[in-house]
Amino acid sequence: MKPIKAVIFDLDGTLLDTIEDIADSMNRALFYFGLKSYDVAAYKRFVGRGVDHLVDAVLDGTGMTGKTWNAVRRMYLKTYAEWQRRKTRPYPGIVETVAALNAAGIACNVLSNKPDVDTNAVIEHYFAPDTFVHVVGQKPGYPVKPDPRSANEIISALGLATDEILYVGDTGTDMETAKNAGLVSVGVLWGFRDASELRESGAVHIIARPAELINLIERSAFA
Repeated sequence: MKPIKAVIFDLDGTLLDTIEDIADSMNRALFYFGLKSYDVAAYKRFVGRGVDHLVDAVLDGTGMTGKTWNAVRRMYLKTYAEWQRRKTRPYPGIVETVAALNAAGIACNVLSNKPDVDTNAVIEHYFAPDTFVHVVGQKPGYPVKPDPRSANEIISALGLATDEILYVGDTGTDMETAKNAGLVSVGVLWGFRDASELRESGAVHIIARPAELINLIERSAFA
């Protein structure tokens, strides 16, 4: 492995534990329409592929499409914009790890399937200004991960080779994104999915604590 010069982080389940605010926001929308709610464990399976996939998951089996589907989506997004900072927190050790990477000259970036406006809002709230070089969420007209289009744009903007960049995430979608973009993948075990999903999706490295990312990058410098 070449010396690592940049890291692209997933957001939900990797940098921030957002699952309760996501669950509460969607359950509020479901309650409004007289539909069953789900527990947090279910939402850990539902998230990761963008808002449309999340709406599909919670409405699966209801037969609700069209106007109702769109209405649930709109209410979820409106509620989440209001509630996204109620219970969300950085994972233990994340703030310190990202700060250490910045101090070492590693360019830190964020790529999420969360809508771009929400991605930037929570990053601005929970991290110091200029912590990340590029912060990119889901934008209209762009495909969601694991399509590599947004990752490729970050890579191009950084001006680095793909083997100089780590992609860090907690789901199979993230590992597939890394593979599709030609990046070295690092799966994390503190997020929403387990080691078996990460391995099956092609994780090159798997770490259990944020500080292990620093060790991995330090080893790359002497490989």
